[in-house]
Amino acid sequence: MMGSPIVLKLFEHDETLARGVFRLIKQQENRLTVNRPDSEVMAINHAAGRHPVAVSPPVYQLIKRAHAVSLLPGSAFNFAIGPLVKRWKIGFQGNSVPPKAELEALLALTRPDGISLDDDTHSVFLHQPGMEIDLGAIAKGWIADAVRDYLRQQQVDDALINLGGNVQTLGHRTERCWDIGLKQPFAGEDALIGVIEAINRSVVTSGVYERYFELDGRCYHHILDPRSGYPLDNELLSVTVVSRESIDGDIYTTLLYGMGVEKSLIYLADIPQIEAIFVTRDRRVICSSQRQFSFRLLDNSYRLERG
Repeated sequence: MMGSPIVLKLFEHDETLARGVFRLIKQQENRLTVNRPDSEVMAINHAAGRHPVAVSPPVYQLIKRAHAVSLLPGSAFNFAIGPLVKRWKIGFQGNSVPPKAELEALLALTRPDGISLDDDTHSVFLHQPGMEIDLGAIAKGWIADAVRDYLRQQQVDDALINLGGNVQTLGHRTERCWDIGLKQPFAGEDALIGVIEAINRSVVTSGVYERYFELDGRCYHHILDPRSGYPLDNELLSVTVVSRESIDGDIYTTLLYGMGVEKSLIYLADIPQIEAIFVTRDRRVICSSQRQFSFRLLDNSYRLERG
């Protein structure tokens, strides 16, 4: 689902509950996907340059959040990046670099300030024909939080949902924390750098190794820089965010990726509810304050540093 393997861990055998969880995920995916022509998001995209489209209140609130984050100064998060994602097709049979002139033309269609929201009607208007919003950078977190809330409503105290690298946890079955592996980039599925220990927290990882192709010795990955149109290129291989809300994890992995390690650590000093782990190309693992989690290094070929 959502192009990713989905894992649900429960401690009581309850097939009805499990079916309810997966039905909820499917319902939310159908609202938000850009891969089906009849989703609420695609209704907005189809009407670009013509008229506003009213959407359901939950979808509108998600779009409003994505819009606000996209308008932050220098933000690497941009939910209007749809035309670039569609052109690169990384992870979806994309294996070539688009011409620079073509990317520059598409950049003109990715301006979040060219999108109007109406709180009274819950409508969204893309002012230019060809504009497309894409909630892929935020949808998994929103859905993971919805699953957590649903499980709590069902009186579930201990559970874990993993939406393809977006992990949300409830409680802990024993006195120990949840142990969540930090993957080694470009290695086997079970190759871990270390283990993150957390309770009632979301752990979201975004990395250049998730979807990419190689051409002429260079790696082109799916984390696009909305300022240049090309994949982000800095010292980072992955960013993991630990927070209470998975939607925050989705947002901040992208924001921090765009900042790089040094600026991110300064930025996070004023946001105590968000903490991060950075994995760099020179095999460093840099942890921020660790008030919400602890990290245990397993691979000694990496150097652990405290931010």
